[in-house]
Order: sequence, then structure tokens, then C-alpha cells
Amino acid sequence: MITRKLDELGRICLPKEMRKSLDIKERQRLEIDFRNETIIIRKHEDKCTFCGSTSDISNFKEKKICKKCLEELCK
Repeated sequence: MITRKLDELGRICLPKEMRKSLDIKERQRLEIDFRNETIIIRKHEDKCTFCGSTSDISNFKEKKICKKCLEELCK
């Protein structure tokens, strides 16, 4: 376990070894969530607005949508 202090703006620094092993790049978007008293940080992935799929994602009227859902909408 690694401990870090929050700075005066509420920021923490993820250790270089952790960023490297998780393939987190500089300026990459991360998702921050919490459940009970646990903070969850994960790499951001574009997901379909309708089904949550992460494959074959495109933009449709400013929303993320997968190929399958787009085809269903076009029926």
C-alpha cells in the first residue's frame, strides 16, 4: 500500500510505478466514483449511452453509441 497526502487544492499524485503498470498516460481521462467510504479511480472508456458497450463506439448527436444500437435506432 502507498500513502499520499492531498495538496491544498485536493489533488493527489498517482505513483509513477502505478501509472506505468496500468498504462495511464499523462492527461488521460480518469473516472472517479465512490461507494460507501471507498474512492474508486479507473481509466475512462467511451461507452454506449444505451447498452454500455465499449466496442465500435461513434458519436451520434453528441452521444456515444455502439454500432449495434445505432443500427437498431435506424430501423
